[in-house]
Order: sequence, then structure tokens, then C-alpha cells
Amino acid sequence: MLRDCAAGMRLNEGKMIHGCIIRSGSEPDLHLWVSLINFYAKCGALDFSRNVFELMSMKDVVSWTALISGFVAQGHGMESIELFCQMRREDVRPNEFTLSTVLKGCSVSLDLNFGKQIHAEAVKIGVLSDVYIGSSLIDLYSKSGEMEYADGVFRMMPEKNNVLWNALLNGYAQVGNGKAVLRLFNEMEDPEMRFSNYTLSIVLKGIASFGAFIAGQGVHSIAIKVGGETDDFVRCSLVNMYSKCGVANYALKVFETMENPDIVTWSSIICALDQEGLKEEAAKLFHRMMRSGMRPNEFTLSTLVSAATDLGDLRYGQSVHACAHKFGLEFDHLVNNALIAMYMKLGSIYDGYRIFNKMANWDVISWNALLSGFHDDETSDQVTRVFKQMLTDGFTPNMYTFISILRSCSSLSNIEFGKQVHSHVIKNKFVGDGYVGTALIDMYAKCGCMEDVEAIFSRLNEKDVFAWTVIISGYSQTNQGEKAARLFNQMRREGVIPNEFTLASSLRGCSAIASLENGRQLHSLAIKAGQSTDMFVSSALIDMYAKCGHIDDAEALFNGMQSNDTVLWNTIICGYSQHGEGDKALKAFRQMINEGFLPDGVTFLGILSACSHMGLVEEGKKHFYSMSESYGITPSIEHYACLVDVLGRAGKFDEIERLIENMELTPNALIWENVLGTCKVHGNVELGERAAEKLFQIDPETDSNYILLSNIYASKGRWNDVSRVRKSMSSQGIKKEPGCSWLEIDAQIHVFLSQDSSHPRLLDIHRKMEELRERVSEVGYIPNTKYVPHNVTEKEKRENLFNHSERLALGFALISKVNGGRIRIFKNLRICGDCHEFIKCVSSTVDQEIVVRDASRFHHFRNGICSCKDYW
Repeated sequence: MLRDCAAGMRLNEGKMIHGCIIRSGSEPDLHLWVSLINFYAKCGALDFSRNVFELMSMKDVVSWTALISGFVAQGHGMESIELFCQMRREDVRPNEFTLSTVLKGCSVSLDLNFGKQIHAEAVKIGVLSDVYIGSSLIDLYSKSGEMEYADGVFRMMPEKNNVLWNALLNGYAQVGNGKAVLRLFNEMEDPEMRFSNYTLSIVLKGIASFGAFIAGQGVHSIAIKVGGETDDFVRCSLVNMYSKCGVANYALKVFETMENPDIVTWSSIICALDQEGLKEEAAKLFHRMMRSGMRPNEFTLSTLVSAATDLGDLRYGQSVHACAHKFGLEFDHLVNNALIAMYMKLGSIYDGYRIFNKMANWDVISWNALLSGFHDDETSDQVTRVFKQMLTDGFTPNMYTFISILRSCSSLSNIEFGKQVHSHVIKNKFVGDGYVGTALIDMYAKCGCMEDVEAIFSRLNEKDVFAWTVIISGYSQTNQGEKAARLFNQMRREGVIPNEFTLASSLRGCSAIASLENGRQLHSLAIKAGQSTDMFVSSALIDMYAKCGHIDDAEALFNGMQSNDTVLWNTIICGYSQHGEGDKALKAFRQMINEGFLPDGVTFLGILSACSHMGLVEEGKKHFYSMSESYGITPSIEHYACLVDVLGRAGKFDEIERLIENMELTPNALIWENVLGTCKVHGNVELGERAAEKLFQIDPETDSNYILLSNIYASKGRWNDVSRVRKSMSSQGIKKEPGCSWLEIDAQIHVFLSQDSSHPRLLDIHRKMEELRERVSEVGYIPNTKYVPHNVTEKEKRENLFNHSERLALGFALISKVNGGRIRIFKNLRICGDCHEFIKCVSSTVDQEIVVRDASRFHHFRNGICSCKDYW
């Protein structure tokens, strides 16, 4: 009767039986005493169990074992060890059941040292070969991570039954050693043991730990063969295995065969869909789970919160938060940590703080979640405060803490705080960690500190593709394309295979230095690797061809894409704009809208630039004001600068002044630089002087501002003012950036400075220039010396013009017989009006297209006509 009450957890009924025993006045025998101890222990009434034990006049090993077993069953490992010690002090000799029970208590409390003493006791009394002791020792050593000891115990057992095999298999599975699980599984010879549902489930768990998809399929086919696939426990393990192997569709197929999946299985499949990036499918499956009447647990809800975070769907995340309240999980640690991260990353800082402050206990994950959302100027000051508070409260930052903070520093270009975090990284010995190192490299690269980037990169213990990609991207973003290319080649020599982000970053490096040959090689590599259709790579390829002067190749690539996104549309629109093909840019914009793609700020920069180069003032104004009115985009300072350029090129200075007065943003250097540039084009001295004065206050060390003002004075013959500006520059130690042009011939870059005398083929170049001078004179070219801002003779001015860097580069290209029928010249400054006219005339005398990219745009010269139509 007591055994039945224990099995049914009927405590009150058992107490009534105990009362009957007491009222009968008879002394229970040992068997009845042990039955009472077992009954109370299994009902969780450990105090009653101990009281019964204390009433016994004689306590043998069976009664001691029963009491110890009760404490172990309720998870009180330390108390079970204390009871065993008390038993030994009373000189009661343990048997194999006592030792195996205490070993389970050691496993519960992870007391490895005492477990080793019990191991020695088992050896001493000669019961080590007992299967229960063996399995308990294997379990203890496995849970303590001592798999060598666990394996040793298993090997010395004279007979190995199903319990022992499964204990060791489970041990290897728990420590994540899937290879050992498979090895051990292959050693099993008894088919009945090997193909039991429990064994197959353990093996699948081990395979899941290291993502061995092929091995998992093999075990799945064994389960089908022996009929195990109908067992829900095996199915659950299969769902988990396919989920961990990243094959969500296989996991879903197995899941669909289950009639009554438990919450663990529901959570596994939802998590698998989430990790595969199928966020919406995970949300739909959660709704299906709710309709089935299954109650979600903390793992289900935390996964759904993660999905909402990745989807950027705050309302859905709030719905999951409401579910947590509904099911009494609003105080669960796992759910709260996920909610904090969600609210912080989705910009709801107040809600993230609110949940954090309501938590009873924080761990380092809670702090990391809180630190994950400070990525804009409004919250930048809070990063330092939260991190300092975390340290003050005694929490030790981990890898994820540093990655999160360093990302904030990268987003905000906060180099000073980033350096302080770096010192903590060194102090906590994470400096060699690949993930933290990559975050440090990214932070220093975004802040332009490439020397620090190199130092950190060289100290990394392991350089994976992500670390290489970040440093290559850093050099590309800081216009150091040559170094980016060198590192890309070094990465490949070291056997690291580039991914789509590496290729895209390397291509951007080629774009920055207009290295067409390197770009083409990367294009070939992308095709070979099957990555040429990737959106990131495609966008970078289109951008590379456009910036290297091959807008036709860029266009062909774009037209060959099976699908587009806003980034791709932006890339081709900006490419058209740079190449003076404004009509195509506007046509692409209309097509983009018709196909349902929403423009962003970058789209309108390309469109406004196109309008500026084409002189479409009203069109440009219409697009500028449609940003906020039609698309809800707040114009940035860059958009205002573009509109200033649109108006300025058309000479509408009154409208420029009204625009600046009514701007919602404070005019900065970019606005006044555009104003000064347009004043130079139109010779507007008065407004030019005001713009220059503003620039001298905002950015007094930029040489181009002084040069533009000086050139405005020179165009009006005001040489005293020219001299004054030049003296001002000299007194402040500001030097003019020299005019420089370059071109690539046979994979070698040739650089020319204005009035260059260093090139080894200079005599041949001058001969070619004399020949060109005669030919262009015949077609009506007359040097326009107003573009020489120096007070010298007319003859000296003409000689100065014929030694401009772009002309020397053109002469070298013609004597070098550039292949492909297209000459591509790049210039760091804006092309002067006379060089523009000269090259236009040259293009009418040679059977080659001449492309010149200056600091503003591309000029395509063909048959005496420029793509800019002389409006630039």
C-alpha cells in the first residue's frame, strides 16, 4: 500500500496508513521502516522521511541507502553526501546500491573529489564491476568533463550492458564530442543494444553537437530500418539533430510526422527556422503551436523575441512580450535578457532600461543585452556610463561585452572610448581572441586609425575570413585600395577562401583607386566561386566598372541581374549620374519606382547630381522637395549641398541665399564649398568672398577653399587679392595640393604632375604634344589663358596650359598605343576649361574614346563632343 501511495504521490493517504501502523501499537520490522522512508522520500517529504529514520532503533545499510536515495532523487546532492559520511562514522558498511546512490549525489552536486573517494571505496570493497556503480561513475566523470576517466571505467567493466553503453554515449554527447559518440556507436556489436530507440536518440544528440549532417542522415536511415522513426523520442532527437545541422527543411519534415510533439520539440523547430533566417516561418509555426494548445516555455519565447529583433518588427516583439506576461514568464531571466536586447537594438531604449531595472538579478548576458543598443549620437554618452556601472557592480566583461561596446564605438567613431575599451580587452586577456580582435580592427578602421588596425591584426592568434574582410574593408574605406589588394592576395596565399563580403570590400578598394585590371580579376574570381550574382558582389562590381570609366559594362551587369534591390538601383543611378548620362539616371529612377522599390537618401543624391550636371533646375527642385513630401525622407546636409549645386551651376544665386537662410540644418563646410565652387564658375566675387570667409572659420586648413577664392580673383585680374590669399595660406603653413593625373597601362600605374619633368619618356610625350597642338589648331582650338591663375606673360600662360597633368597623361597614352580603343585618365582636381576644350578637339582627330574622371565626374570625349555637353 505504501509503495502504491509513493507511485501515485498520494501523501495524505500514506500518512493515514502510517497512522494506522502507529495506532496498532506494533513495532514495524526493517522492511516496513524502509517502506515508510521510501514513501515519504518519493513524495518529497524529506523531513518526514528523516524523522522516520531517526525513530528506528537499528539502522542497517538498506535504511541508510533508502534515505540517501530520497535526498538524491529530490536533487539534494550535498545532503546525500553528508548522510553517507554520517553512515560511515556509525561504522555501517556500504553496499553496491549505497555507493551507486551516493555517486549520483556527487553527480547532482558536481562533487568530483568526493566521487573519486567513492570510486576508491568501490575498488576497496570489490564492487567496482557492478553495473550500477559503473554507470554512476561514468555519469559523474562525464558531467565533470573527465571523459578519459569515464572511458577508463567503461573499458575495465567485465560485462558491458545497455546501461553502460548508453551512459558513456550520453557522456560524450553531453560534452559535445560527437566524433567519440560515433566511434563508440560503431564499436557496439549487439544489434539489440545498438539499435534501441534510447541509444539512437543519444547518438543523434551527439551528432547534433558537431553538425555532422551526413552521419545524422545515416543514423536516421538506421532508425527507419529498425522501425525507430515511429518513436516520438527518436523523432524529437531527429528534429534537434537536423536543426543543429542547419537543415531546417529536413527538421520540419520530421516534425510534421509527429502527432503530439512536446514543447521541447516545438522549441527546437522554431529555433531552427529562426537560425536559418526564416524568421517569418518561425513566427507562423509559433502561432500554430499556440492554436494546438501547447504552452510556450522560456526557450520558445526567447527565440521568438530574437526573430522579432532580426525582423526589425517592434510590434511583433511587443506581442511576444505580452505572451510572456500571459504565461507567467515575465520574470524569467532568459526571456528578459532577450527582450532587453530586442528593445535596445530596435531603438526602444526606455523599454530596454525598464525591463533591465525590474530584474531581480543580472548576469553578464543582461549587461551585454543592455549595451547592444547604443549606436547613435543621442545615446552615445550612455555607453560609457553603463559599462562603468557594470564594472563597478563587479561583473567581469566577456567576449560579447567587448564586441558589443566596440560596435558602438565603430558606429559612433568614438576613438577615445574605443581605446579605453581596448585597454580592458588587454587586461582581461582577450587581445588574441579572433572575434574581439575583429571588432577592434573594425573600430579602428572606422575611425581611420589603420596603423592600429595593422598592429592588432598581426597579433591575432587565428585570422579567419571575417578578420581578413574587416581589415580589407578598412583599407578600401580609407581609399587605400593598393593595400586592400595586397592583403586580399596575401589572404588567398594563406589558404583563406574569400566570401561575398570579402570580394565586395576588395572591389570597393579597386573602385577607390580606379584599378580596372584588379577589378576584372576579382570579377573572374567571383564568377568562378559562384558569387557574381550575390547582391553585395553585384553592387560592388557595378560600382567598380562605373568608377573605372566603364559605365557600359556596369550597365550590362545591371541589366543581366535576375533580381534587384534598392542598393543596386542606387549604384546604377549614381553611375549614370557620374558619367553625365542624366537621362538614363532619371529613366532608371522612374523604372525603380514603377517596380515597387522605395528610394532612400542615396537614391536622391544620385538624382540631384544628375539634375545638376544636366542643368535641370526645376526637375532638381521637384525631386528635392518630393523627398519629404512623398517618401518621408528628411533631407540631409548632403542633399542641401546637391541642391545648392543644381542652383549654382545655373547661376541662381538669389535662390541659393534664400535656401541657406531657410535651411532646417545648420549650413556646414559642404554647403559653403559648393557655393564657393559655383561662384568660381560664374565669377561671382561678392558671394564667393562671403562663402570663403565662412569656410575659413569652419575649416581654416583646407587648401582648396583658398585656391578657389584665389582663382576667382585671378579671373577678374585682381592680382593683389590673389597675392594676399596666397600669403595667408603660406603664413598658416597651408600648401596647395598639386594637380595630378594618372592612368593604367599594362597593369602599371603612371602618374603625372602638372609641369612634370620626371617621367622617363618625357621627350616622347612632348613630341606627341607638339603634334597634337598642330592638329587641334587645324580644327579651331585656341588656348584660353584665363584658366591660368598666375600674373605672367601670355606665352608663359600657354606653356603652362600645355603642361597640365591630364595633357601629359593623354600624350603618354597615345604614344603607348592603349589597347581596347579607350583611354582612361584620372585626375585629383577638377579639369580646367581649356584642357576640356583641348581634349575635346583631340578626340575629333583620333579614333579613340578618351575618358577623363576629374574630382567631380566622368567626361567621355568622342568625335569632338563631351558627354557633359560643356555643362559641368
